[in-house]
Amino acid sequence: RKYPTGSMDVITIEKNGEHFRILYDVKKRFAVHRIRQEEARYKLCRVKKVMVGPNNVPYIVTHDGRTIRYPDPLIKANDTIQFDLIKHAVIGHVKFEPGNVCTITGGANLGRVGIITHRDRIPGSNDLIHIKDANGHTYCTLLKNVFVIGKGNKPWISLPKAKG
Repeated sequence: RKYPTGSMDVITIEKNGEHFRILYDVKKRFAVHRIRQEEARYKLCRVKKVMVGPNNVPYIVTHDGRTIRYPDPLIKANDTIQFDLIKHAVIGHVKFEPGNVCTITGGANLGRVGIITHRDRIPGSNDLIHIKDANGHTYCTLLKNVFVIGKGNKPWISLPKAKG
């Protein structure tokens, strides 16, 4: 069977036991990155919205279309959750805040990795996020293009050799 894949998806080839994660590279393409078996147990999901459904059941919707009921009340929109692919449960989350490592999932800086320095809130418009990469270059992008991948400067997933 054929299934579509997207950013942060985990692919496992059962015949030879290899595991891969789909990421963006700095040339704005999908890159297949080999990962260890422990890392293949989970994926990172960006929280798109937090809502309350029928019968006052809280739920979150992630970037890949998952709907997760009864999440941790500390999880807000734009945060990132660590989703266990075997238990189908949230095993951790990281807040969208300055100082955390992130990757860019859209726009001119697609595929770059850096640390969030600060957020410019613009009333009536899109928020701008300022990011500093490992080489010391600073760039700016829209809030919707930023995907937090770790707490502090330590990412929760392994990155390709170039590291964005």
